[in-house]
Amino acid sequence: MSKITENPCSPSGSRIKENLRLVNLRIEKAARDHNRNKEAISLLAVSKKHGAESIIEAFDSGQQHFGENYVQEAIDKMQQLSSLDITWHFIGPIQSNKTRAIAENFSWVHSVDRLKIAERLAKQRPAHLPPLNLCIQINIDEEASKSGIDLAELETFVDQLQQWPQLKLRGLMTIPQAGASEAAFRRMQDVFTRIQQSGRCPDFDTLSMGMSADLETAIACGSTMVRVGTDIFGARQT
Repeated sequence: MSKITENPCSPSGSRIKENLRLVNLRIEKAARDHNRNKEAISLLAVSKKHGAESIIEAFDSGQQHFGENYVQEAIDKMQQLSSLDITWHFIGPIQSNKTRAIAENFSWVHSVDRLKIAERLAKQRPAHLPPLNLCIQINIDEEASKSGIDLAELETFVDQLQQWPQLKLRGLMTIPQAGASEAAFRRMQDVFTRIQQSGRCPDFDTLSMGMSADLETAIACGSTMVRVGTDIFGARQT
């Protein structure tokens, strides 16, 4: 097992606690400003490239959900932190040779955008574990450099995912381009609401969008889960 080293750029534990408090205040204010129930909005702490000690400090400050982009890095942390009741989310691009490790170790996957990947996750999910919670990643701005499916493919993909009981389709995820206008978030809200109201997916309740710089806009547009890293943990190690 490789050793997770603490990021020297990360704030101290007391600073992480304060940062979490401030981020949660931002969420509460955005919810209040837009007549949203704050309890309907979850905070996912993005802990990639931050060490186990920082995660412990965040967990001790009340944070339970953590997002990771790199499989082996995440598994190393899981082994070190196995005594903590952490819910682990995989939020990075998925390689075919990593699906087994993801299926065996994570509770959530936010970045499913290919049927082949979904099938592998379903077949490799251990029978003793509950269904793997999935979000479909949408390339809302159709950027060539980003993962995710086009909106035109979404309806068919939603129906295809219903065939595997080992998977539970929970919603949609997107990463709009930097400085994106509210329009991109509104498009996501519209398609999310349409699928949710169709009744085809009984557990479809998660719109994962919004990060440190734009969580207020995302919440205004119906986000139920914001993914925040830098504003909690500080700058990442490169």
